[in-house]
Amino acid sequence: MGSVGAARNNVSAREEEEDTINVLITGFAPFRANYPINPSWEIAKSLPEYLPPNPPTPFPGIAGHVPPITTTGIPPDSTPSIPLPKVKLLVHPTPIHVGYRAVRDLIPSLWHLDSPDHPRIDLAIHIGMAGPRGHYSIERRAHKTGYTMGDVDNNLLSDLDASLPAGTAHPWEDLPEELLSGLDMEDVLERWRKFCPPYSDLRISEDAGHYLCDFIYYSSLAHLVKSEERGKGKGVVFLHVPSEASPAWVKVGRELCLGLVRGMVESEVLRGRGKERKGVV
Repeated sequence: MGSVGAARNNVSAREEEEDTINVLITGFAPFRANYPINPSWEIAKSLPEYLPPNPPTPFPGIAGHVPPITTTGIPPDSTPSIPLPKVKLLVHPTPIHVGYRAVRDLIPSLWHLDSPDHPRIDLAIHIGMAGPRGHYSIERRAHKTGYTMGDVDNNLLSDLDASLPAGTAHPWEDLPEELLSGLDMEDVLERWRKFCPPYSDLRISEDAGHYLCDFIYYSSLAHLVKSEERGKGKGVVFLHVPSEASPAWVKVGRELCLGLVRGMVESEVLRGRGKERKGVV
């Protein structure tokens, strides 16, 4: 009888794993002397292993930017529209080096499209720092060219492209100048706002900046586009966060990131893509 029970437990565990939505999260390492701590990584590494149930957890807020949220101050419309599956947050274990070569080399291994031995990635959020501002934005589009700023290694993207062996096709050959997220951005934004503290300044941006944030976004989208024949889509987004990296700001960023995950998952499930994605991207 024990072996039968164990077998049933194994089946249940496999079924639960198949129903779980896996969300990849990345953050960047520091890249400028005046920003020795990159809040994108601080936020990413603070995230729990699984998306917690609503409502959001209380936190003190940021004076002049985000009001405090208490157990009695949860937004009244923050309940999910539908029951959500279990959502596992797969945070990349180290901050991403702010270098063109490092990002290009890393992207294929992030998605594991060719390996059945790694967890399936259904959705992804790349987080990066935008500068001294108070709002948070999700980027609609990423760019193929226009990268004129050197990375932390003082290399340009053109240096990386020039180093390709003779006769080697460019990895982005035949791809368009812009690639767009496959998510319904307006719907995601609406749901993101619903799941976040009142008055949070959350936006859609049309310009990811033509630097490493833009580059990792285009790199992920390009990798997925080139893998379409294997049933993959473009369930990835870039989240730009303010440059403030104090514990209070990181805690706010954590809550807003969890709200974004919840909004993305709900949007995709309601679009009927949760099941079809089982590779949801």
